[in-house]
Amino acid sequence: MRKTAKRLVILLIAALMLGGCGNREAASESAAAAAPAEAETPIRRQDGDRFETVIVIEGMEETVRYEHIRNDAAGFEMDYDYENFRRISEPGCETFVSVYDDPENVENYLTVRYDPRDAETVAASVSELLSQDYEIYRDDSIPLERAGSCIQIDASAEPGGATMPEHLQAVYIIPAEDGCRVAGAHYYIVGSEGFGRRFRCMMDTFSVVAAQGEKRITDQQAVAAVRRYCMHRNPELEGIVNAGEYPVYWEISSGDEQQLVVLFRSYTGAILRYYIDPVSGDTYITEFVPGITETEQQTEERLNLWDYTAG
Repeated sequence: MRKTAKRLVILLIAALMLGGCGNREAASESAAAAAPAEAETPIRRQDGDRFETVIVIEGMEETVRYEHIRNDAAGFEMDYDYENFRRISEPGCETFVSVYDDPENVENYLTVRYDPRDAETVAASVSELLSQDYEIYRDDSIPLERAGSCIQIDASAEPGGATMPEHLQAVYIIPAEDGCRVAGAHYYIVGSEGFGRRFRCMMDTFSVVAAQGEKRITDQQAVAAVRRYCMHRNPELEGIVNAGEYPVYWEISSGDEQQLVVLFRSYTGAILRYYIDPVSGDTYITEFVPGITETEQQTEERLNLWDYTAG
C-alpha cells in the first residue's frame, strides 16, 4: 500500500511538471484519471522477483528487500525479507529462518504449510497443543491484506497469564476450498517486536492459489514430525539425544502410497513404530520392547501428524 501511494505521488508530480510546459488543467485531469487505475491494478509478480518496499517497525519506517515466492504444491504465494531470512523450501512447506540464528538452534522462524483439514479442525487442534505450554488467545477474524480473514492463535503468556515465556508463537490459519494453509511464527521474546512485526508484514503479502495435486506427507516430513512429536511429549529427550549416551534415532521403516512407517528407537531400548496415513495425517503407534514383549503391540496413542509438520 505504501509503495503504491509513493508511485501515485510521483505520477502527480510528473503531471504538474508537464503542465508547466503545456495545458496545466489537461495534465491535472489526465493524472487524476490515471490515479484510480494505478491504485486498483494488482502487481503480479513471478517466483523469484525481488523488489523494495517500506514497513513500519516500532514506529519507524524501514525499507526492506522482498523476494516473491510461489509454492504450487502447497497452494500459496507470498513475499519474504530475503536479507533477514533464509528460505528453506519443500514441496508442501516453506520455512523462513533468521539469518542471525544458530543453524543448530533456530529460534526465530516462520513456517507455512498446507493442511488438508478444514480451518476449524486445525484451529481446535493447534489450540489444544499450544494450551499445554501457553495461555492462548484466539481471534477468528484477523484480516490479512491479501488473503482476507483468518484465524489467529496467539501464544504469548505462560499458563495463568501472569508471566511471559522465553519464546512466543503466533499461528495463522487461512481457510481455503481444499483445506487450509497454516503459518506458524516462532520468535525469541527479546526480539519479539521486531520479529513479530516482520512476520506479520510477510503474512500480509500472503495469498492462496490453487494447489496442484494431492497433498501428502513426505518421508522427510514424517521423520521430522515424529521426532518433533516425541520431543514435545518428553522435553527431556533432547538433552538425552545431545548427550549421546544412548542410541536414539528416528528413521523410515517402510512406506508406500497408503502408509508410511517411522521407527523410533528410544533410549529405554523400546522400539516404537508410527503408522501414518500420508494424506490425512492420522497416525497410530505400536511398541515393541525386546526381552519383554514378543511382538509389537498397538498403544492407545493417536495423533494427526500434520499438527507437527510446521515446527
